[in-house]
Amino acid sequence: MGAQSPRVALFITCLADQFFPQVGEYAVEVLRRQGVKVTFNSAQTCCGQPAFNTGFRNEAREVAARVLDLFDDADYVVAPSGSCSSMVRVFYPELFDDDPDRLKKAERLRGRFFEFSEFLVKVLGVDDVGASFPHRVAYHDSCHLLRELGIEDEPRRLLRVVRGIELVDMDDYKLCCGFGGTFSIKFPEVSVAMGQDKVQAATRAGAEYLVANDAGCLMHLAGVIHRRSLPLKTMHLAELLAQQE
Repeated sequence: MGAQSPRVALFITCLADQFFPQVGEYAVEVLRRQGVKVTFNSAQTCCGQPAFNTGFRNEAREVAARVLDLFDDADYVVAPSGSCSSMVRVFYPELFDDDPDRLKKAERLRGRFFEFSEFLVKVLGVDDVGASFPHRVAYHDSCHLLRELGIEDEPRRLLRVVRGIELVDMDDYKLCCGFGGTFSIKFPEVSVAMGQDKVQAATRAGAEYLVANDAGCLMHLAGVIHRRSLPLKTMHLAELLAQQE
């Protein structure tokens, strides 16, 4: 790409920042292999989704306004998360519908904010990132990524060309894993039951790894797997695509 390489500001989710920092590191590694110049603004915090989902719209608006200011001059913003990406692209305009200046910023950012797999496939035009991972893998569609952003094919296109991989399909693959942000806190029994269904589907498919694009789903599913002492492992898509076994 040379001098035409895009400049990307990496947006790191709260869960990645606190529990899965390696996800951001792997995402940067994969992007840089494609000739992308990646920057990271350490002043960034939350996208505001937890407050928004819990009904604290004023608090969510305050956090979201900071995101708008911090990334106003970025060529592209990429997040290894369908959840945060959908918050910015779908719900920021709703948050600022009575604030014309902020709404303009939200609309500008919405056009430059991409989920990780979406950016690779749709913006860079890349399917093969040079990954190698000789294992049986099932892919889990996180709800925000699939339902809010309509991103279903992009992660699979990236996975299908990974060297040595065997991509297996789960029954009812579109079903939610049960995490759902604050849903798992409000309805823990239902959340755990849904997570168990998803893990059982991956086990029936014979998967060694259950891969997703959202740390929340992975954290929830990993907890279910651990409590049931199953051999199944979880992995973020960015981590898998960084592998060169």
